[in-house]
Amino acid sequence: MKALTLATVTLLMLGTAVPVTAGVITIGGGFARSCYQAAEARDTTQDSLQTCDYALTTQALTAEDIIATHVNRGIIRMLRNDALGAVQDYDEALRMDPQQPEAWLNKAVLTLDRGDSRAASQMAQKALDLRTKKPGIAMYIRAVANEDSGNITAAYADYTQAAQLEPGWALPREELKRYSVKNR
Repeated sequence: MKALTLATVTLLMLGTAVPVTAGVITIGGGFARSCYQAAEARDTTQDSLQTCDYALTTQALTAEDIIATHVNRGIIRMLRNDALGAVQDYDEALRMDPQQPEAWLNKAVLTLDRGDSRAASQMAQKALDLRTKKPGIAMYIRAVANEDSGNITAAYADYTQAAQLEPGWALPREELKRYSVKNR
């Protein structure tokens, strides 16, 4: 099975789940594919988590599919509010492939949710540099970090870009409503 990147993250902000997603799809059958489908569907049942576990312990997977399954299981764990388990999965995926953009992006989402916007921004930038499939999410994370650090001009630019990159996602547009642009 080959792994293809597909955006399927859930952005957790201020304790509120926002339906935006960056997981990794596996092509083919078996538990790894079912784990991806569960992450994509935001299925947080114990059965979904077990499916991911089975994929990692009982299937002969390629290195790509192992990495993908860790990212997908991390998404399910993150949605289940198991931050420690999610970080372990993202870290394992990154240990195996430090160039995995969706692992960086998902870890950034979790880090932002935990209140560390500066570290989250660095991870989001890494995801952007590695060509994440969801650059709008990464731009949003950067916007929050810029706003937290007082760089309002950069925050506005990043929120604007996030809204353009993710036109179906309302959160960046909502944030932009707080801004007023004055010509000098």
